[in-house]
Amino acid sequence: MEYHDHEWGVPVRDDKILFEFLVLESAQAGLSWQTVLQKRDAYRKAFDQFNPAKIACYGEKEISLLVANQGIIRNRLKILAAITNAKFFLEVQREYGSFSNYIWDFVNGQTINHKIKNAKMFFCTSKESDLMSLELRKRGFTFLGSKICYSFMQAVGMVNDHEIGCFRHHEVMDSPKKSYN
Repeated sequence: MEYHDHEWGVPVRDDKILFEFLVLESAQAGLSWQTVLQKRDAYRKAFDQFNPAKIACYGEKEISLLVANQGIIRNRLKILAAITNAKFFLEVQREYGSFSNYIWDFVNGQTINHKIKNAKMFFCTSKESDLMSLELRKRGFTFLGSKICYSFMQAVGMVNDHEIGCFRHHEVMDSPKKSYN
């Protein structure tokens, strides 16, 4: 509830937070978001506060420690994806000046506000998440299919999927320039 009421759907332009959500969303694949949120603090500690420059340099020693870390999801492929994605995240930053500049371009720099009336209307993917996934994978990113990209877009406020009856729908919609930093 705390996450929903204060974070989910608020536009994020801060690269460090965007990278955190990229890692967490790919770790969530096949699991509940609640499981990931419960492990978030352990992830921050285990992954050097989501510093992509440090993570990009991880080798076998760090991978072994992460696989043994009971505080995080110990899936070796997901851990390797975080390391791989850190390297390509840094490349995108160099090319575009920030990851935010690159990623927000998929929605023309503005939150897409959906008018969801009930849970039956929720989306799992979109043309934007399809394109984002395709483009990220072309760049070498892994564990970022269209569903994961769409969840990422929801989390960082690229799409507002709060139900229209939810107080957060209007708060997020009415302040598209507001960012969570």
